[in-house]
Amino acid sequence: MTSRWTTADIPSQAGRTAVVTGATSGLGLVTARELAAAGARVVLAVRDPERGTAVAAGLAGDVEVRRLDLADLASVRAFAERWDGPLDVLVNNAGIMMVPAGRTADGFELQFGTNHLGHFALTNLLLPQVTDRVVTVASGAHRMGEISLDDPSWERRRYSPERAYGQSKLANLLFTLELQRRLTAAGSPVRALAAHPGWSATNLQSRTGNRVKDAVMAVGNRLLAMDAEQGALPLLFAATADLPGGSYAGPDGTMEMRGYPTLVGRSRAASDLATAERLWAASARLTGVDFPAALGAASR
Repeated sequence: MTSRWTTADIPSQAGRTAVVTGATSGLGLVTARELAAAGARVVLAVRDPERGTAVAAGLAGDVEVRRLDLADLASVRAFAERWDGPLDVLVNNAGIMMVPAGRTADGFELQFGTNHLGHFALTNLLLPQVTDRVVTVASGAHRMGEISLDDPSWERRRYSPERAYGQSKLANLLFTLELQRRLTAAGSPVRALAAHPGWSATNLQSRTGNRVKDAVMAVGNRLLAMDAEQGALPLLFAATADLPGGSYAGPDGTMEMRGYPTLVGRSRAASDLATAERLWAASARLTGVDFPAALGAASR
């Protein structure tokens, strides 16, 4: 029987700095708390600094709060411009799930814009300061996703909250794939990894805008889901364990819904290098942000 990875296996994070997006509740809060407990300086990158400050007051260790709204590229740029010094670990955790049709400040479909494009821009803007790894939170729902590079923001298709969420989570994995390829080509030691929490009970499941869907998810949370403490383990595993770039972590149980962290597989669509490269190009065009020129020059 193999040992199960838990927070007791997190190596010392003393002297390291981590940014966790969406850290005021759920998986992000647990991730930030455990990294700080292991000695890291942790920056809570949150949309509501007042709420973030209240959360930070309850955490032990070196914790600070900075404003970041991933649904507004101006906010993403402002966060990156204020950053100074090395950043060891960036955890792209914040996200929204199966919400009603909406638009970001820049006009993108809300789930694609927040879950993918906001983190795409943030990562590339911070990448010159990143020293160790970027962890992006995906989902088993990537398996129902399909990337429409002709209509990523659902302007011509009939909007589906579920399919839009699946597209955004598939984009997270394709982003990780192409980011690792570019880092390797540039000779960078930085690693790009992804993780998913299985079925974890968080407040994501109560914001669909549909009372029936919210009720069904609430029942599922009570009967099937792990709590945020357990669900955050794959994120912490990806953020601290010695794993190869491109790894994807998730629970080891049936259908990857519950369990302890291990390396898991992904769909064929999430392994498509050509689509990953095209998505990157489209994302760079939409956000005006691309792989840092200084790193890119090293690969030429």
